[in-house]
Amino acid sequence: MTIPNLDSVFISQRTPLLRTLVKIVKNASIAEELVQETYLRVARSLRDKPVDHLEPFLFQTGRNLAFDHLRRERMQSRTMLDDVPDAVMQAVPAPGSSSEDSLHAERLLQRLGNALEQLSERQQRIFILSRLHGQGYAQIAAELGVSASTVQKELKLIMTLCMTLLERLAPPT
Repeated sequence: MTIPNLDSVFISQRTPLLRTLVKIVKNASIAEELVQETYLRVARSLRDKPVDHLEPFLFQTGRNLAFDHLRRERMQSRTMLDDVPDAVMQAVPAPGSSSEDSLHAERLLQRLGNALEQLSERQQRIFILSRLHGQGYAQIAAELGVSASTVQKELKLIMTLCMTLLERLAPPT
């Protein structure tokens, strides 16, 4: 199949594909982005080799992208929660908590933000890619052109800095 064939199959199957992806990711705007990414991926694949059964290939590519998205979301939320020490979780004020708790939590977040701003540009990028985007060491290393070992060491240093700051700022018990 060629790109013009892809265009006609994509146009005819776009709505069913979108419905399928919405069922998987439970979000229409994300599903819409995945539909567009599906088209791009399939078009790229067609440039490399022909595909005999384009419609099933289109749907399978879309489903794979949707499941990848869900995996990244799960990993990101798990990674972010796993890295937050109990002391920090306890410092986040609950609804209705005292203004003193709120003030302490605000100061803690401000100082943590200031500490992260003191990191080198590469360290900040590693932190963001790892903790906010859920990327692994190998992905970050490839993106930044460094070794996975370097990423691991930098991340350990960053997390040690954060933990040290949190311990220093912990409220007296």
